[in-house]
Amino acid sequence: MIIALASPPVASSVDDGLDNVRQSLSEASAQGAEVVCFPEAYLPGLRGVDIEVPPYDEAQQERVLRVVAEWARTYKVATILGMERLTSAGRQIAAVVFSAAGEVMGYQTKNQIAPSEDPFYVPGHTRQPFEVNGVKFGIAICHEGWRYPETVRWAAVRGAKIVFHPQHTGSDQTGPRLTEWGAAANPYYEKAMMCRGLENAIYFASVNYGLRYQESATSLVGPTGECVAHLPYGQAGVLVRAVDPAAATGVYAKRYAPERYQEASEG
Repeated sequence: MIIALASPPVASSVDDGLDNVRQSLSEASAQGAEVVCFPEAYLPGLRGVDIEVPPYDEAQQERVLRVVAEWARTYKVATILGMERLTSAGRQIAAVVFSAAGEVMGYQTKNQIAPSEDPFYVPGHTRQPFEVNGVKFGIAICHEGWRYPETVRWAAVRGAKIVFHPQHTGSDQTGPRLTEWGAAANPYYEKAMMCRGLENAIYFASVNYGLRYQESATSLVGPTGECVAHLPYGQAGVLVRAVDPAAATGVYAKRYAPERYQEASEG
Protein backbone atom coordinates (compact mmCIF):
# COMPACT_ATOMS: atom_id res chain seq x y z
CA MET A 1 0.00 0.00 0.00
CA ILE A 2 1.16 3.53 -0.75
CA ILE A 3 0.38 6.02 2.01
CA ALA A 4 0.84 9.79 2.22
CA LEU A 5 1.44 11.94 5.29
CA ALA A 6 0.44 15.54 4.56
CA SER A 7 2.15 18.23 6.63
CA PRO A 8 0.74 21.57 5.45
CA PRO A 9 1.50 24.96 7.00
CA VAL A 10 -0.78 26.50 9.61
CA ALA A 11 -3.93 27.75 7.90
CA SER A 12 -4.74 31.46 8.15
CA SER A 13 -8.42 30.78 7.50
CA VAL A 14 -10.72 27.85 6.79
CA ASP A 15 -10.52 28.64 3.07
CA ASP A 16 -6.72 28.73 3.23
CA GLY A 17 -6.74 25.39 5.05
CA LEU A 18 -9.05 23.86 2.48
CA ASP A 19 -6.76 25.03 -0.31
CA ASN A 20 -3.80 23.40 1.47
CA VAL A 21 -5.80 20.18 1.80
CA ARG A 22 -6.65 20.20 -1.90
CA GLN A 23 -3.02 20.77 -2.92
CA SER A 24 -1.84 17.96 -0.64
CA LEU A 25 -4.46 15.56 -1.97
CA SER A 26 -3.48 16.41 -5.53
CA GLU A 27 0.21 15.78 -4.80
CA ALA A 28 -0.48 12.55 -2.91
CA SER A 29 -2.77 11.24 -5.64
CA ALA A 30 -0.22 12.06 -8.35
CA GLN A 31 2.29 9.82 -6.52
CA GLY A 32 -0.16 6.92 -6.30
CA ALA A 33 -1.18 7.26 -2.66
CA GLU A 34 -4.14 5.16 -1.58
CA VAL A 35 -4.67 6.95 1.72
CA VAL A 36 -3.49 10.35 2.97
CA CYS A 37 -3.48 11.57 6.57
CA PHE A 38 -3.53 15.21 7.77
CA PRO A 39 -2.45 16.63 11.17
CA GLU A 40 -4.50 16.99 14.33
CA ALA A 41 -7.47 19.40 14.16
CA TYR A 42 -6.01 20.91 10.99
CA LEU A 43 -9.34 22.51 10.23
CA PRO A 44 -9.85 25.01 11.72
CA GLY A 45 -6.65 24.59 13.80
CA LEU A 46 -5.72 23.34 17.26
CA ARG A 47 -6.87 25.52 20.17
CA GLY A 48 -4.66 26.22 23.17
CA VAL A 49 -1.40 26.55 21.23
CA ASP A 50 0.09 29.53 19.38
CA ILE A 51 -2.27 29.16 16.43
CA GLU A 52 -4.87 31.85 15.79
CA VAL A 53 -7.93 29.68 15.14
CA PRO A 54 -10.37 31.26 12.67
CA PRO A 55 -14.14 31.36 13.30
CA TYR A 56 -15.68 27.92 12.96
CA ASP A 57 -19.32 26.94 13.34
CA GLU A 58 -21.63 24.13 12.23
CA ALA A 59 -22.07 25.67 8.79
CA GLN A 60 -18.29 25.74 8.32
CA GLN A 61 -18.03 22.18 9.59
CA GLU A 62 -20.61 20.94 7.09
CA ARG A 63 -18.86 22.81 4.27
CA VAL A 64 -15.51 21.25 5.17
CA LEU A 65 -17.03 17.77 5.19
CA ARG A 66 -18.79 18.32 1.87
CA VAL A 67 -15.79 19.83 0.08
CA VAL A 68 -13.21 17.31 1.32
CA ALA A 69 -15.53 14.42 0.46
CA GLU A 70 -15.73 15.77 -3.08
CA TRP A 71 -11.94 16.06 -3.32
CA ALA A 72 -11.40 12.55 -1.95
CA ARG A 73 -13.65 11.34 -4.76
CA THR A 74 -12.01 13.56 -7.38
CA TYR A 75 -8.47 12.50 -6.49
CA LYS A 76 -9.52 8.90 -5.74
CA VAL A 77 -7.66 8.72 -2.44
CA ALA A 78 -8.96 7.79 0.99
CA THR A 79 -8.50 10.74 3.34
CA ILE A 80 -7.99 11.06 7.08
CA LEU A 81 -8.78 14.67 7.95
CA GLY A 82 -7.90 16.01 11.38
CA MET A 83 -10.67 18.44 12.28
CA GLU A 84 -12.74 19.93 15.05
CA ARG A 85 -16.09 18.22 15.54
CA LEU A 86 -18.94 20.22 17.06
CA THR A 87 -21.29 18.12 19.18
CA SER A 88 -24.04 18.70 21.73
CA ALA A 89 -21.49 17.84 24.45
CA GLY A 90 -18.96 20.39 23.17
CA ARG A 91 -16.01 20.61 20.79
CA GLN A 92 -14.10 17.41 20.09
CA ILE A 93 -10.79 16.79 18.37
CA ALA A 94 -11.50 14.17 15.73
CA ALA A 95 -10.27 12.55 12.55
CA VAL A 96 -12.89 11.88 9.89
CA VAL A 97 -12.12 9.13 7.39
CA PHE A 98 -13.36 9.43 3.81
CA SER A 99 -13.21 6.59 1.33
CA ALA A 100 -11.75 7.16 -2.13
CA ALA A 101 -15.38 7.38 -3.28
CA GLY A 102 -15.95 10.34 -0.98
CA GLU A 103 -18.05 8.50 1.58
CA VAL A 104 -17.61 9.12 5.30
CA MET A 105 -16.38 5.83 6.78
CA GLY A 106 -16.47 7.11 10.34
CA TYR A 107 -14.82 9.29 12.96
CA GLN A 108 -12.10 8.66 15.50
CA THR A 109 -12.30 11.11 18.37
CA LYS A 110 -9.48 12.05 20.70
CA ASN A 111 -10.50 10.25 23.87
CA GLN A 112 -7.43 10.99 26.02
CA ILE A 113 -7.10 14.75 25.76
CA ALA A 114 -4.14 16.62 27.21
CA PRO A 115 -4.65 18.61 30.43
CA SER A 116 -3.97 21.82 28.50
CA GLU A 117 -6.91 21.00 26.20
CA ASP A 118 -9.51 20.68 28.97
CA PRO A 119 -10.67 24.33 28.61
CA PHE A 120 -11.32 23.91 24.88
CA TYR A 121 -12.42 20.34 24.15
CA VAL A 122 -14.37 17.40 25.51
CA PRO A 123 -13.12 13.82 25.05
CA GLY A 124 -14.75 11.17 22.91
CA HIS A 125 -15.56 7.72 24.27
CA THR A 126 -15.37 5.19 21.43
CA ARG A 127 -12.71 3.75 19.12
CA GLN A 128 -13.08 2.41 15.59
CA PRO A 129 -10.85 0.43 13.23
CA PHE A 130 -10.90 1.21 9.51
CA GLU A 131 -9.98 -0.62 6.32
CA VAL A 132 -8.88 0.63 2.90
CA ASN A 133 -8.03 -1.72 0.02
CA GLY A 134 -7.85 -4.69 2.36
CA VAL A 135 -5.47 -3.04 4.84
CA LYS A 136 -6.74 -2.38 8.36
CA PHE A 137 -5.62 0.71 10.25
CA GLY A 138 -6.36 2.65 13.38
CA ILE A 139 -6.01 6.25 14.51
CA ALA A 140 -4.57 7.64 17.74
CA ILE A 141 -4.48 11.42 18.05
CA CYS A 142 -1.43 13.28 19.41
CA HIS A 143 -1.40 13.03 23.26
CA GLU A 144 -3.01 9.59 23.02
CA GLY A 145 -0.10 8.14 21.09
CA TRP A 146 2.51 9.87 23.26
CA ARG A 147 1.15 9.18 26.74
CA TYR A 148 -1.40 6.37 26.31
CA PRO A 149 0.19 3.59 24.25
CA GLU A 150 -2.87 1.41 24.88
CA THR A 151 -4.72 3.56 22.31
CA VAL A 152 -2.31 2.26 19.66
CA ARG A 153 -2.39 -1.30 20.94
CA TRP A 154 -6.20 -1.24 20.82
CA ALA A 155 -6.00 -0.99 17.03
CA ALA A 156 -3.07 -3.38 16.69
CA VAL A 157 -4.87 -6.07 18.68
CA ARG A 158 -7.72 -5.78 16.17
CA GLY A 159 -5.46 -6.38 13.20
CA ALA A 160 -4.35 -2.87 12.27
CA LYS A 161 -1.24 -2.88 10.11
CA ILE A 162 -0.81 0.88 10.48
CA VAL A 163 -1.79 3.37 13.15
CA PHE A 164 -2.03 6.92 11.86
CA HIS A 165 -1.13 9.59 14.41
CA PRO A 166 -2.33 13.11 13.59
CA GLN A 167 -0.50 15.45 15.97
CA HIS A 168 0.81 18.92 16.77
CA THR A 169 4.19 19.33 18.46
CA GLY A 170 6.19 22.53 18.34
CA SER A 171 5.50 26.14 17.39
CA ASP A 172 5.22 28.35 14.36
CA GLN A 173 6.63 31.28 16.32
CA THR A 174 9.65 30.22 18.35
CA GLY A 175 11.63 27.26 19.59
CA PRO A 176 14.68 25.09 18.93
CA ARG A 177 15.48 23.84 15.45
CA LEU A 178 16.05 20.09 15.40
CA THR A 179 18.61 18.65 13.01
CA GLU A 180 18.82 14.89 13.64
CA TRP A 181 15.85 12.52 13.80
CA GLY A 182 15.61 10.68 17.13
CA ALA A 183 18.63 12.43 18.64
CA ALA A 184 19.13 12.01 22.38
CA ALA A 185 18.75 15.75 22.95
CA ASN A 186 15.48 15.97 21.01
CA PRO A 187 12.13 15.99 22.81
CA TYR A 188 10.87 12.47 23.55
CA TYR A 189 8.26 12.36 20.79
CA GLU A 190 10.29 10.55 18.14
CA LYS A 191 11.41 7.97 20.70
CA ALA A 192 7.73 7.36 21.45
CA MET A 193 7.09 6.84 17.73
CA MET A 194 9.77 4.15 17.70
CA CYS A 195 8.19 2.43 20.69
CA ARG A 196 4.67 2.45 19.22
CA GLY A 197 5.90 0.68 16.10
CA LEU A 198 8.28 -1.72 17.84
CA GLU A 199 6.08 -2.72 20.77
CA ASN A 200 3.25 -3.74 18.42
CA ALA A 201 5.21 -4.78 15.30
CA ILE A 202 3.17 -2.43 13.09
CA TYR A 203 3.72 0.78 11.13
CA PHE A 204 3.25 4.03 13.05
CA ALA A 205 2.61 7.07 10.84
CA SER A 206 2.89 10.35 12.74
CA VAL A 207 1.74 13.53 10.99
CA ASN A 208 2.72 16.98 12.32
CA TYR A 209 1.83 20.43 11.05
CA GLY A 210 4.43 22.04 8.80
CA LEU A 211 5.55 24.23 11.71
CA ARG A 212 8.69 26.35 11.56
CA TYR A 213 9.90 24.98 14.90
CA GLN A 214 8.75 21.37 15.03
CA GLU A 215 9.44 19.25 18.09
CA SER A 216 9.02 16.10 16.01
CA ALA A 217 9.09 15.42 12.29
CA THR A 218 6.28 14.01 10.21
CA SER A 219 7.53 10.42 10.22
CA LEU A 220 6.85 6.87 9.14
CA VAL A 221 8.17 4.28 11.62
CA GLY A 222 8.34 0.62 10.68
CA PRO A 223 7.40 -2.54 12.58
CA THR A 224 10.90 -2.95 14.00
CA GLY A 225 10.98 0.63 15.32
CA GLU A 226 13.18 2.08 12.58
CA CYS A 227 12.44 5.45 10.97
CA VAL A 228 11.52 4.53 7.40
CA ALA A 229 11.31 8.16 6.27
CA HIS A 230 10.55 11.63 7.54
CA LEU A 231 10.04 15.12 6.18
CA PRO A 232 12.71 17.78 6.82
CA TYR A 233 12.22 19.71 10.04
CA GLY A 234 10.44 23.03 9.74
CA GLN A 235 9.11 22.45 6.23
CA ALA A 236 5.65 21.79 4.90
CA GLY A 237 5.32 18.89 2.49
CA VAL A 238 3.80 15.52 1.66
CA LEU A 239 5.64 12.30 2.55
CA VAL A 240 4.65 9.43 0.24
CA ARG A 241 5.94 5.92 0.89
CA ALA A 242 5.00 2.31 0.19
CA VAL A 243 4.42 0.07 3.20
CA ASP A 244 4.39 -3.73 3.24
CA PRO A 245 1.37 -4.95 5.23
CA ALA A 246 2.92 -8.42 5.49
CA ALA A 247 5.85 -6.94 7.42
CA ALA A 248 3.44 -5.57 10.03
CA THR A 249 2.93 -8.93 11.73
CA GLY A 250 1.47 -7.45 14.91
CA VAL A 251 3.11 -10.33 16.75
CA TYR A 252 3.39 -8.52 20.08
CA ALA A 253 -0.13 -7.14 19.88
CA LYS A 254 -1.44 -10.64 19.14
CA ARG A 255 0.25 -11.93 22.31
CA TYR A 256 -1.42 -9.31 24.48
CA ALA A 257 -3.29 -11.20 27.22
CA PRO A 258 -5.51 -8.83 29.24
CA GLU A 259 -6.76 -11.71 31.38
CA ARG A 260 -3.32 -11.78 32.99
CA TYR A 261 -3.82 -8.32 34.50
CA GLN A 262 -6.37 -9.25 37.13
CA GLU A 263 -5.75 -7.84 40.55
CA ALA A 264 -4.73 -10.51 43.01
CA SER A 265 -7.10 -11.02 45.93
CA GLU A 266 -5.75 -10.37 49.40
CA GLY A 267 -4.56 -13.36 51.34
